[in-house]
Amino acid sequence: MGCHSLEDFIKSTGERAPGQGVFELEREHLLEVNLNGMVWAKMGSMVAYTGDIRFMREGGLEHGLGKLVKISLAGEGISLIKAEGRGKLYLADKGKKVSVLKLENESIFVNCNDILAIENSINWDIKMMRKLSGVMDNEVYNVKLEGTGIIAITTHHDPLTFRVTKERPVFTSPSVTVAWSGNLEPEIKTDISLKTLIGKSSGESVQMVFRGEGFVVVQPYEEVYFQTQTEKRVSNVIYT
Repeated sequence: MGCHSLEDFIKSTGERAPGQGVFELEREHLLEVNLNGMVWAKMGSMVAYTGDIRFMREGGLEHGLGKLVKISLAGEGISLIKAEGRGKLYLADKGKKVSVLKLENESIFVNCNDILAIENSINWDIKMMRKLSGVMDNEVYNVKLEGTGIIAITTHHDPLTFRVTKERPVFTSPSVTVAWSGNLEPEIKTDISLKTLIGKSSGESVQMVFRGEGFVVVQPYEEVYFQTQTEKRVSNVIYT
């Protein structure tokens, strides 16, 4: 039981995606990019490819000095590569689940760690959340994606998306917050009473508060990025 012939194994584990869209889910943890031009992909995410594809590191100067400085400050948190050419490219990130999203003249913020691929028609920029007090050891960076096109993001396990309304703000732990709609600007608040309820890597009382109209995506897992930071309280946040 559980033993397969080589031919059966090849058939059962072979390519499944129909290969018609630019981004296709080959498996729930594996993205197939049907490349005919250029896409941005997370550094180190390439699993395999077929065809004639060239890979180049992101050159910040092609987007201006401002983005080059932000990329430098963000370090490995926003390491993207260009994939150019024609063929099929397969991407994955540590076994995380892949979600493919189509933006229609819309915008979304995504945690740097959770971006897998970006279609070239999408504009992206790095945003740093700078704490006004109780600064964590490392700065926290997100990427704002906007325009019309397709992106692929990753989550540890299945994502959960909350609708944010004026009557219903949503409170999340920073370490599990993956993405939110581009029109929302989260507040950071503290509440010592939450010490035993939220993940210890988030600090004893830190919450992100989303108010207005939009959505926020969370995952049932604390990002390692936050687990390496010292537990400190955060009282506010601004974007640069």
